[in-house]
Amino acid sequence: MPKTIAEINEKIARKTVKVVRADHMSRLVRELGPEKAAENVDVVTTGTFGPMCSSGVWLNFGHSEPPIKMTRVRLNGVEAYAGAAAVDAYLGATQLSASRGVRYGGAHVIEDFLRGRPVILQAVSPGTDCYPRKRLLTVLTLNDLNTALLSNPRNGYQRYNAAANSSSRKLHTYMGTLRPRLGNVTYAGAGSLSPLSNDPDYRTIGLGTRILLGGAEGFVTGPGTQHDPQNGFGTMAVQGDLKRMSPDFLRAALFPGYGCTLCIGLGVPIPILDADSARRAAVSDAEIAVTIRDFGLPSRDRPALRSVTYAELRSGRVRLGGRIVPALPLSSLVLSRRIADELQRRIEAGTFLLTAPVVPLPAESVVRPLEIRRPKTSAPGEHHG
Repeated sequence: MPKTIAEINEKIARKTVKVVRADHMSRLVRELGPEKAAENVDVVTTGTFGPMCSSGVWLNFGHSEPPIKMTRVRLNGVEAYAGAAAVDAYLGATQLSASRGVRYGGAHVIEDFLRGRPVILQAVSPGTDCYPRKRLLTVLTLNDLNTALLSNPRNGYQRYNAAANSSSRKLHTYMGTLRPRLGNVTYAGAGSLSPLSNDPDYRTIGLGTRILLGGAEGFVTGPGTQHDPQNGFGTMAVQGDLKRMSPDFLRAALFPGYGCTLCIGLGVPIPILDADSARRAAVSDAEIAVTIRDFGLPSRDRPALRSVTYAELRSGRVRLGGRIVPALPLSSLVLSRRIADELQRRIEAGTFLLTAPVVPLPAESVVRPLEIRRPKTSAPGEHHG
């Protein structure tokens, strides 16, 4: 008998709900079959923790006396975008410090805020009649901010290509350090614990879905940038209150020779509504395949070297170029499990209710590469060399 999210929420409120972590669901479905498993399970919890460059935080500083319309903002020397309003700014996770370069960036400022550390705010303005102040220098902590909204335009990749390097030199990339001559493989994602792998048709995930983000409640706000469902690369946009998050599930990371990024914990509950949702939530690492791409060629369309499953990658070794090479994860399986377990604990305790999406993630979307076209004329005040 099919269930509804409202019926599952009634079970959560009564504390009779039956919850299973995603990587345990495949065994249960093998033993019971999808119909019986759907009767015995109400919610499957997922979790993933890894680097997500498409991250940042919206900040509202409040008005000073006299007030200022901030047109340039730096936080611990890292520039934030101040073109939104007088005292609002968006700090991108990968933005680098003007003085410390690749050693420190927006992700580090976000983690500093979260850990209660003081952050230096510098702002400048041309000055106006209503905002006469032209310069501002002060020290802030997270508690001083009116708003700190973590916003990820792209998170929770359904699956993610792995990387290798056929060139003769070591490469420093967003996929980590790649040894020359196919000396290693790096990969990201949580495999069978990944949210969109357990709901590949997006039946229960979309605008308004309640999630765990950085250890606090957050929401899906729609499809993520580069959402490419036809090729199995779905993504979602998410947001949550940074003030409620935990540094256990949100940390800055430094990739040598590339820059910084933000590692974020994401957990999404998958309601088991019927046998079909039970069957899809029973996906295993052995059933999720990704392509190893060659980063050794400076091309947008990196050549495919071979297809490999998460089960092979998790073994720590894969066959590539006629030999066995190490496979190194960028995502933490330990923390992914902790996030799914924490989500399960909250649901079973009756403190985390499920929400039906207002609009599901789209099953079709077009992702185009950037084509370079030379402008016929320059924009006013611009010169194209």
